[in-house]
Amino acid sequence: MTTEVADIGVATARTGIIGGGFMARVHAHAARSAGAPLVAIATSSPTSARRAAAELGFAHAADSAADLLRDRDVAVVHVCTPNTTHADLALAALEAGKHVVCEKPLATTVAQAELLARAAAESGLVAAVPFVYRYHPMVREARDRIAHGAVGTLLSLDCAYLQDWMLLPDDDDWRVDPDAGGPSRAFADIGSHLCDLVEFVTGERIARLVARTRTVFPERGGRPVQTEDIAALLVETESGALGTLLISQMAAGRKNALTLELHGSAESIRFAQENPEELWIGMREGSQSLLRDPATASGASARMQVLPAGHPLGYQDAFNAFVADVHAAVAGSVPEGMPTFADGLRAAQLTEAVLASAASGAWIEVPHE
Repeated sequence: MTTEVADIGVATARTGIIGGGFMARVHAHAARSAGAPLVAIATSSPTSARRAAAELGFAHAADSAADLLRDRDVAVVHVCTPNTTHADLALAALEAGKHVVCEKPLATTVAQAELLARAAAESGLVAAVPFVYRYHPMVREARDRIAHGAVGTLLSLDCAYLQDWMLLPDDDDWRVDPDAGGPSRAFADIGSHLCDLVEFVTGERIARLVARTRTVFPERGGRPVQTEDIAALLVETESGALGTLLISQMAAGRKNALTLELHGSAESIRFAQENPEELWIGMREGSQSLLRDPATASGASARMQVLPAGHPLGYQDAFNAFVADVHAAVAGSVPEGMPTFADGLRAAQLTEAVLASAASGAWIEVPHE
């Protein structure tokens, strides 16, 4: 693929966003926190783009996504639109010579994701997917403990990602419609985060899985529901560790309960995203809570700790750290652990494996690449 990289001078992180919803706000805040000029925003119409530009502090509103991609003042494009539009917009951004941050799912099919991962690699541009839970300091602490052998041999996993925003029969969202959200909802939306975290922290791929899915209400918003509310997986990693993963958007009282519990031959580790300042360390002779503290943290964890111990860091801080890494990559660095389009492809592979297993009831081998 031939690209013409934008002539951006020293302003390597000048930012444009396509989309104007909740995630666009998160992305804009992170870009601003990293010191990036907010150049332009495009949404579903020129009117809503002007409103979003005023609310989020962009210099101007673009009439369309195409207009924004033609803007040579924009160096980094954030794609924050409905799922089925991601692949086309991300590819168009790469072809326009822009660095890209694309919301997940990167694509709704493996074929599309493969095309994007290949295009990104050939372009030489930065292409990232915000699997931002990697950027909680205590996630990096857990990863380092495993990498340095503190946990021993990985034996089993007990993990979940639970929300309740689709609990009631009249709860509705554009993600319910496969034409906008794609063929998977709960797993593609939040299960992908959970699987990314499992593989990132353990350093192992999920080699095979068997899955069941459930759609609780046959209709929402006056239209049939064709995507899952709940997914339950049994997984086996490359080393033979067995695990259970439960993903639900209908768990009453659970707002964003992503939990990762890993059991090794020497100790266990548990991270809970709703309480991100600590790790639970389980041992035969007793257990302890390891609190976030840059003075005692591993190097990878300390890099994420922009505030002293006792000053809580949360989701937006993790997102800010991710965008800061993107900007560092644009400037020529190679930030350790930054999620790329290759990780977006991996999520697509896992999603297709889950849907295939749920349809057939069979164990599915998940591609390693």
